[in-house]
Amino acid sequence: MCMTCGCGKDEARVEGDEHAHIHTHADGTTHSHSHEYEHEHEHEHEHEHEHMHTHADGTTHSHAHDHTPGEHDHPHGHVHENWHDAKEHWHEPGTSGWHTHADGSAHAHPDRHAHEHGAGHLDYGSGAAGASAPGMTQARMVRIERDILAKNDAVAQRNRAWLAQRGIFALNLVSSPGSGKTTLLVRTIEQLAGLIPVTVIEGDQQTTFDADRIRATGAPAIQINTGKGCHLDAAMVETALGRLAPAVDSVLMVENVGNLVCPAGFDLGEAHKVVVLSVTEGEDKPLKYPDMFHAAALLLLNKVDLLPHLSFDVERCLANARRVNPAIEIIEVSATTGEGMRDWLTWIERGARSARERRLDQADALKRVAELSALERRAEAVAPQRPDPVTALQRRVAELEAQIAQLKRP
Repeated sequence: MCMTCGCGKDEARVEGDEHAHIHTHADGTTHSHSHEYEHEHEHEHEHEHEHMHTHADGTTHSHAHDHTPGEHDHPHGHVHENWHDAKEHWHEPGTSGWHTHADGSAHAHPDRHAHEHGAGHLDYGSGAAGASAPGMTQARMVRIERDILAKNDAVAQRNRAWLAQRGIFALNLVSSPGSGKTTLLVRTIEQLAGLIPVTVIEGDQQTTFDADRIRATGAPAIQINTGKGCHLDAAMVETALGRLAPAVDSVLMVENVGNLVCPAGFDLGEAHKVVVLSVTEGEDKPLKYPDMFHAAALLLLNKVDLLPHLSFDVERCLANARRVNPAIEIIEVSATTGEGMRDWLTWIERGARSARERRLDQADALKRVAELSALERRAEAVAPQRPDPVTALQRRVAELEAQIAQLKRP
């Protein structure tokens, strides 16, 4: 829904603001202002939307309704939702309304419609927008989503360039609440101490609890509170980077708001998304929230020390993750016992080393370009000036006339 409604966009607060609001404009620029100013936010309220009908004979159709503001009474008694059977199915990431069923069959449908296989459940994500909003057509939702993401992506690209110039390896840590992200992050910072500087951006709807825990390790951290917003965006991170000023050739950890849905769609300028899944959550999470696992480069299966006390099927979980994202890397870890931490730290060190090498390569290339430009300028300064052709011809004519005049003398 965030990509459609922009929920919480005016409630974000970066630590250090006195209840300030961050705004992103159409041109990609951002600013913040204190809440003490009175301001109005007008919201365009469209009322053209579709209704889906399922009739007694099983046929379905849709039609648009245009409403005047406030006219939301629907006297007709039909169902306004999609019906699907209870078989296991999920939407292929990056497609609209594509379903793969447990029996291996697959099909796609381009827009909202009633879909019935037998036993029913409601599916509001089968349309082109992959979501549903009352009073809004799928086409309108797609346009809004593209507009929001385009603005966010422009800022994310600025963040990515800024980080690359400084050799900073940035990771976006995403998970559901309670997966153990913060505890894992604290342990990671402690074990990287003296090896690689780490800076942290914390995202939560309220409180500075997590940032306080990070700062207790000695690592610089800043808290972003998103209010009603359920994810960080690139503009929030850009503001935080300006205040944190991470060291060159360091690691930046962005701990996103606990949510396996919305953060999947918002690029922050990071090198990779890292999804943290604890064994207490269930091995079906990758299929329930495929967009997040498809967007992640690495899955950290956390709290594996609890496996003896659970009926969690590790192999099934990993198979589900690879079904959604065949390229995903997987590390099983426990912040409590330290299991798998060495593999996780090695993965970070490898990424940090690559970021540093790219920065040095870029610096060397710029230095070489500057040297070549300086050589060209010096060569131009010392090179003999070629005479102007007209001037040279005039000079030669004058020489010949002088010779002729000399020959005419008695």
